[in-house]
Amino acid sequence: MIKKIAMSVLLALVLVPAASFAQVVVRVGPPAPIIETRGAPPDRGYVWINGYHRYEGGQYVWTAGRWDRPPHEGQRWVAHRWRRRGDHWELREGHWR
Repeated sequence: MIKKIAMSVLLALVLVPAASFAQVVVRVGPPAPIIETRGAPPDRGYVWINGYHRYEGGQYVWTAGRWDRPPHEGQRWVAHRWRRRGDHWELREGHWR
């Protein structure tokens, strides 16, 4: 029961920021991604979401990868990505498609 509640809370926390498609603009490029070791998925239907660097408090901070279940069958995860735009970098938030 506790596992189901924890997974429901995790899913709710993932869906809120994914729906916003927010962009972050930074003048310094992101560091290289950290190579993470992932264990086995917690259950069938889970997808690995790679970690990424976010920009917070004037510096890059690593957000660890995680296993997550798509909100709807057949959806796939579009990863977070940094893009260079002229003199700055923009973060396109990851989202389900």
